[in-house]
Amino acid sequence: MESVMEYPKREVAKGLMKYQPDIIISVHPLMQHVPLRILRAKGLLKKIVFTTVVTDLSTCHPTWFHKLVTRCYCPTNDVAKRALKAGLQSSQIKVYGLPVRPSFIKPVRPKVELRRELGMDEDLPAVLLMGGGEGMGPIEATARALGNTLYNEDLGEPIGQVLVICGRNKKLADKLRSIPWKIPVQVKGFVTKMEECMGACNCIITKAGPGTIAEAMIRGLPIILNDYIAGQEVGNVPYVVENGCGKFSKSPKEIAKIVGDWFGPKAEELAAMSQNALKLARPDAVFKIVHDMHQLLRQRTFVTHYSSVTP
Repeated sequence: MESVMEYPKREVAKGLMKYQPDIIISVHPLMQHVPLRILRAKGLLKKIVFTTVVTDLSTCHPTWFHKLVTRCYCPTNDVAKRALKAGLQSSQIKVYGLPVRPSFIKPVRPKVELRRELGMDEDLPAVLLMGGGEGMGPIEATARALGNTLYNEDLGEPIGQVLVICGRNKKLADKLRSIPWKIPVQVKGFVTKMEECMGACNCIITKAGPGTIAEAMIRGLPIILNDYIAGQEVGNVPYVVENGCGKFSKSPKEIAKIVGDWFGPKAEELAAMSQNALKLARPDAVFKIVHDMHQLLRQRTFVTHYSSVTP
């Protein structure tokens, strides 16, 4: 293992010597032990602030945690407990939430206004269907199931609409746009204003990525999780479900039924889950983390300066 890590150790050491940072911010589970070992070997632990920003909501790899960090920012209490179990002191741990893009802290514009800009129906409840930046997963099958379920055959009219984000998957976007839908379906490619897409909808279907979950909670969107990455995303499913913020299913038909119920007889469940999501939301996490880092830097600078002038 030591020989495997030799190359990254050399590269990290070169980077530290080249840039001579005042603070190091690690956002990857494999970037604690190597840089901290280098800092200790070069006697820099007391000169450079080292922080870890954990980006997993529940289950997370032990390599996220190292006893020599200045600060470990945990998105949830579950992760903070894991940090304590790994040997960190409570003074090293802060629970501020998962940092998301600052645009999510802005006030939500009216749904009618957002839907008008996105070309959606202004009145029908809407579900946001996402497949990440690459538009992966059972998007087409889920969209087709929603198209059938959200159309009331007896009344001959839709009871809901779908906003599909295909990311960079142009082939999928073209395919979905060619389908003669019975309900309003808007298909988008790669979007940069996800906060507006979420703000236009009433619930979301996505895989269990921590960033999307955190953003959906800020917007008060009940979440239907349809997949997860084995390992770090496994715990995100019970985190959402057990906190009453959403449901989990890999079946497009079952997912469509859940949405149909939320837009019909189970509207109260949808409203309750929206409130639960808002209670867990931490929209100002990124600002709190940056503010704390600034304070750490000021303290470290003061101590270093004081030590250098003390006779």
